Amino acid sequence: MSLTSSKKVETNTYELEVAVSAEDFAAAVEKAYQKNKKQISIPGFRKGKAPKHMIERMYGEGFFYEDAVNALYPQAYNEAIAEAKITPVNQADVEILSVGKEGITFKATVVVKPEVEVSGYKGIEAEKKAAEVTDEDLSKELDRIRERNARLVDVDDRPAQNGDQAVIDFEGFLDGEAFEGGKGEKFPLNLGSNQFIPGFEEQVVGHQVGEEFEIKVIFPENYHAEELRNQETAFKIKLHEIKTKELPELDDEFAKDVSEFDTLEEYKVDLKAKMLERAEHTANDEFEGKLIDAVIANLKAEIPPVMYENSITEMVRDFEYRLQSQGLNLETYLQYTGMTMEGFRKTFAEQAEKQVKIHLALEKIVELENIEPTEEKLNERYEQLAKAYNMEVEQVKKLVPADGLKQDVAVQMAIDLIRDTAVVKQ
Repeated sequence: MSLTSSKKVETNTYELEVAVSAEDFAAAVEKAYQKNKKQISIPGFRKGKAPKHMIERMYGEGFFYEDAVNALYPQAYNEAIAEAKITPVNQADVEILSVGKEGITFKATVVVKPEVEVSGYKGIEAEKKAAEVTDEDLSKELDRIRERNARLVDVDDRPAQNGDQAVIDFEGFLDGEAFEGGKGEKFPLNLGSNQFIPGFEEQVVGHQVGEEFEIKVIFPENYHAEELRNQETAFKIKLHEIKTKELPELDDEFAKDVSEFDTLEEYKVDLKAKMLERAEHTANDEFEGKLIDAVIANLKAEIPPVMYENSITEMVRDFEYRLQSQGLNLETYLQYTGMTMEGFRKTFAEQAEKQVKIHLALEKIVELENIEPTEEKLNERYEQLAKAYNMEVEQVKKLVPADGLKQDVAVQMAIDLIRDTAVVKQ
């Protein structure tokens, strides 16, 4: 492989021309022939036994070229970007300029990381909130714990109300015809949670177990299914069960059930101490967030839009993974929330833009400060990962090589530098 030219054609966009020698191409064609010959039949030869020149004579000289090019491209491209000393942020737009016995030449147009300037990241002044836990905070936390430990009990002596869980069958109709995705059986609907489209849950409220009834709703104008947008639809409902939360009493027995303590007072003391520890972490995180905001405010860079789009895609994938861990999928989630994928992606836009800027700023600080993680720092990070995933340190080291961990540790060291040199406003 040889990089024949590298030029910047516009902001953050490079055009590389790459050549692969005739010798390397011939070797790749031979490999493609060896890989595919078993599936090829030529009159006069047993299947898989036809010589390469006979196959090329029958099907054309370039019969194996596509496979050969696909095999050679990744290494040739990676060597080219390494030689050009650029860092791509998207897949290259590739154009084959020539291919034949003399070798291959191709042009790759690629968007790269922007040039970055960052300053004023030392000695930043910011306010830091004092960590405290009041008796009211403790009371609210105990109420939340009671909610988490509540049990659902059946209700059959009153109508459904907000806060109940209604177990329903439903089927939606548009102009008298059932529509796709509008049917569910024994669905647990938490009334007042706004899980369904506006107006749906409110019309379930007030009905009794065993009732069959019809409600009408108008789908939102941004609903993902175009045929249902702004349409009035009817839903046939059957209410199977009503369940309500029954909270445990706040007493010594409650403390024994939810903790290792025998009395409520002991549990309260421990809980308040843990809440104070969390409050301190929160205060530190908020302080660090203010510092990072100040850093990216001083960031100068013409950031390619594709970097934001890539960040959004990662966030969508992470959200989808978390849904799957709960037995759901993204398509169903969008359906129930009435969102399109385009609209859903937009909800991550602001967060994605900030994350990209933070990453670029911290990487630049690592470069400016010549930050290089020590063996001790790497081992600390390995121990943190091992603890987080309940694994042995050596197992983590096999899964996450040191080279892959160094940049993450270096970025954290840059954050430490910003925090350690900051000035807390009084």
